[in-house]
Amino acid sequence: MSSEHDISAHYNRPNLLARLNAALREDGVDPGHPDIAALAPYDQFHGRGLEATEELASLIQVAATDHLLDIGSGIGGPARYFANRFGCRVTGIDLTPEFCDVARALTRLLRLDDRVSFELGDALAMPFANGAFAGAYSMNVSMNIADKTGLYREIHRVLAPGGWLVLSEVAKGDGPEPDYPTPWASSARTSFLATPEQTRRGLLDAGFDVVRLHSTAEQARAFGARSRALVERGEKPPHRAVMLVHGELAAQAMANTARALLEARIVPIEVLCRKRG
Repeated sequence: MSSEHDISAHYNRPNLLARLNAALREDGVDPGHPDIAALAPYDQFHGRGLEATEELASLIQVAATDHLLDIGSGIGGPARYFANRFGCRVTGIDLTPEFCDVARALTRLLRLDDRVSFELGDALAMPFANGAFAGAYSMNVSMNIADKTGLYREIHRVLAPGGWLVLSEVAKGDGPEPDYPTPWASSARTSFLATPEQTRRGLLDAGFDVVRLHSTAEQARAFGARSRALVERGEKPPHRAVMLVHGELAAQAMANTARALLEARIVPIEVLCRKRG
């Protein structure tokens, strides 16, 4: 079984903030004064980027008094988006130290650090009290977690009764395993895909009511087509986070993912559920 170090190492590349600053300068943005829109192509490190984050946010209602949990928070794009959109508090947790460091730095630049914070830690043993959060979300994270039962139970523990959970994940399709690398794993050793039905059953067994579980494969294919059209016109794609994080590995990782989606080896899904009680 893979270790936390193996998973973190897949994402941990040196000088991430310096590389992000260089990319922003190339876009004509002052790295010392970015805004949420300028960061969005780079800090939404999941399939379809900001489009998927906006879609997830539309599934739930959030009050300014709510405290939300971002599981696998990366460099903090979704956490800052939720805090800015709803005026709420957000705490992120991630296994990769550099992600947490960069997330904090960007959050300070956007002056959201009074409402958004990040913890280095394991989603299977989170340093939070029982019932601490009104809602939680996770975007393209569980593919790195073999113990789905433990993950769902730990999320259930830290949610208040009736609290919601939204997941945007890559599920296992009908075909064989995808070719590696992918954006979430260098090899099958750190990739743990569950089928949509296994996901549903795991959440039910952990004490959630599944309100909605649906495929977003059509949206993913359309997003890919629009992105390719932009590149063919000599423009930048809307989602550049994989290139930022993975560098030379990115092109092969994205090609493998696109092929796996086309061949139904993987299926992206969105899930909305609530903690019973």
